[in-house]
Amino acid sequence: MAKDELSAGFTGTPTEPPTGARKIAKTATDAVSREANALAAGAVQHPYTATGVTMTIGLLAFAIGYVMGRSSVDTGRSYWR
Repeated sequence: MAKDELSAGFTGTPTEPPTGARKIAKTATDAVSREANALAAGAVQHPYTATGVTMTIGLLAFAIGYVMGRSSVDTGRSYWR
């Protein structure tokens, strides 16, 4: 008799389907999940290509950061001399 009393709770699905922002968020989450799975499958099938693409992106990011960092350094020359 005690087990029947403790089995109460929500065990089904919501009565109303998600609408508005919840529906958009769920759709976006599903799309990101599908793309991540496709990317992982592609990386497994082509490991050297995945490594090359990752290294290229990293090198470009480093180069952009280096150029932006060098351009923000004070050169020591004053405008008014």
